[in-house]
Amino acid sequence: MMPTLIPSQSLTAAGKCVIPLKRHVAIRKSPAFGPFPGTFCRLLRAALLPVVIAISFLFNPPATAAEHPVVNLWPGKPPGETKELPPEADLTKPTDNLIAGRRLMRVGNVSTPSFTVYRAPADNANGTSVIICPGGGHTILAWDLEGTEVADWLNSIGVTAFVLKYRVPSRAVNGNEPRWRAAVQDAQRALSIVRSRAKEYDIDPNRIGMMGFSAGGETALLASTFTERTYDPVDDADQVALAPNFAALVYAAGAVHGTDHEKVDYLKITKATPPMFIAQAYDDGVPVENAVTIFSELKKAGVPAELHIYSEGGHGYGLRETRQPVTTWNHRMADWMRVNGWLSK
Repeated sequence: MMPTLIPSQSLTAAGKCVIPLKRHVAIRKSPAFGPFPGTFCRLLRAALLPVVIAISFLFNPPATAAEHPVVNLWPGKPPGETKELPPEADLTKPTDNLIAGRRLMRVGNVSTPSFTVYRAPADNANGTSVIICPGGGHTILAWDLEGTEVADWLNSIGVTAFVLKYRVPSRAVNGNEPRWRAAVQDAQRALSIVRSRAKEYDIDPNRIGMMGFSAGGETALLASTFTERTYDPVDDADQVALAPNFAALVYAAGAVHGTDHEKVDYLKITKATPPMFIAQAYDDGVPVENAVTIFSELKKAGVPAELHIYSEGGHGYGLRETRQPVTTWNHRMADWMRVNGWLSK
């Protein structure tokens, strides 16, 4: 009689032989053979694991560069680049904090800015797209937490995503220029390329959004409100319309000064500013006055906007849901997009 296979979650007694395979298969006591000895378990696991891995890759193949192509933003050196940085790397340390119990990837030393394309599945695509600006204090990029994980979610609601890898750390030295300048240049350039290639990406050039988190929220905010390019045009891509069609700001920084929380002078919101979705927690270390001020300025200008202030949640949670309601902000954003017609085919 062959051994019986059952789901591992049904095993509760100690001493059972559990094989940690992808489908969580476990082996229990067989009437014919009795309890399996440890050696037999190890041999069986060694024999079956390659088979299960092969099946897993067959039905769930890993993403390839062809599936998520990377597009460099600039034909040569980006504007204003004067020095070489160490190689780009994941700078996360073993002692760094976890988010919702999971590690996050902190990408640093970005000197070749680019975006990574996440196309919505063909059977679900609605023509809308969003450029995602991860946060990281203009020092690193929270690449998965506020980038690729957000792209996967957008794909699930039919939206094509472009994860922006803008230059970090900030090129500002001794306050000689704004810390956001290189990031905003990269965001404006990314939007220009995406819009100029709308047909190639099967997206609507008039349904392109930009969203950002923390410092990436500052980047998205300024790229959405500046009416002029922050760099000299370099090719035909820079001849298209500059502003996104909508924006989403999640625990965004940069709208107010850090001391008196007054609006920064260079933030100019007018009736031409695109509609915005804004979400932040009351107890965020980044002053919640950022969200309130942006919303207030949009209201004054007559620009449609939606604001969600949650009582608690802190900062830097991305899309990783916890018990705190603030981590469900993306559901509210999907509702907002649906009401505005951006999820319609």
